[in-house]
Amino acid sequence: MISTLIFILGLVIAGFTAFTTRDRMYVTGTDRWGDSKQMFNTMWILKPIGIFVLGIVISSIQPFALERVDAGHVGIKVNLTGDKRGVSSYEYKTGWVMYNTWTEQMLEFPTFQQHIEYKDQTVITKGGFAATIKPSFNYALKPTAIGNMFENLRLDIKQIEQGWLMNAIVSSVNDVANKWEVDAIFNKREEFEAAIVAECNKRLSKWFEVSQLRTNIIPPKSLQQAIEGKTKAVQEAQAATQRKLVAEAEAQEKIAIARGDSAKVIIDAQALALAMKLKQKEITPLYVEYLKAQSWNGVLPTTVAGGSGTFLNIK
Repeated sequence: MISTLIFILGLVIAGFTAFTTRDRMYVTGTDRWGDSKQMFNTMWILKPIGIFVLGIVISSIQPFALERVDAGHVGIKVNLTGDKRGVSSYEYKTGWVMYNTWTEQMLEFPTFQQHIEYKDQTVITKGGFAATIKPSFNYALKPTAIGNMFENLRLDIKQIEQGWLMNAIVSSVNDVANKWEVDAIFNKREEFEAAIVAECNKRLSKWFEVSQLRTNIIPPKSLQQAIEGKTKAVQEAQAATQRKLVAEAEAQEKIAIARGDSAKVIIDAQALALAMKLKQKEITPLYVEYLKAQSWNGVLPTTVAGGSGTFLNIK
């Protein structure tokens, strides 16, 4: 931007010089025939042209730059001279910043949430099974730690994303995956990814905060089939357990009903036996004859053959 301003300034000065000395543009001279005439003064144009060329040269080689630190960013003005790994000091900057590109460097780091996705990576789960991940997540830089991060890494944010940060994320995923069996990862993916976020923040907490991580993990096809088979077997086992519980409940219900019926029969039989005993105690020979008499309708058979003789109807 400063180079552009210097170029424009040189152009303006050259134009102003040409305008103020325009009376020297022509001089009086004679031609080859000796006649007097007005002739263009080439010496007049040299000064404006020289000023313009000088402006171009200065704008091309001048070392100063002017940049504006955008909102939501932290600017770091780095001194490139010194013996501390080439970074002897840095300053936090906001707004418009002018610096010398020969001895200083200006970098911007965002302080708001950034979303990033990485290409497919391979991780090893517990038991030695390989799986493919394509991690995506959000991260935020800690504003007060940006200078320290730059001192250690000496990279801009895009280089950090594709280098140091990617290695930290992938290694965290791999280390956590080594502790999980592959089928447990897919059965409890939320817990698995929460464990990865915790591990990432433990490793990156000095400079970053990681959130909303998704591994997008994909097992090999052969392993997918094994997982599906195991899942189906678990579901069938659960269904069989439910059927067993239902059968046991029905059996208990039948036993309870049978016991109730048996108890009723026993009670009825006991009551009947008791009644019979009571009746036997109450019945005497005389009472039996009384009952016979009460039930007789007064009709006798005309003849009765037997050892007791013959009975006649005397009526």
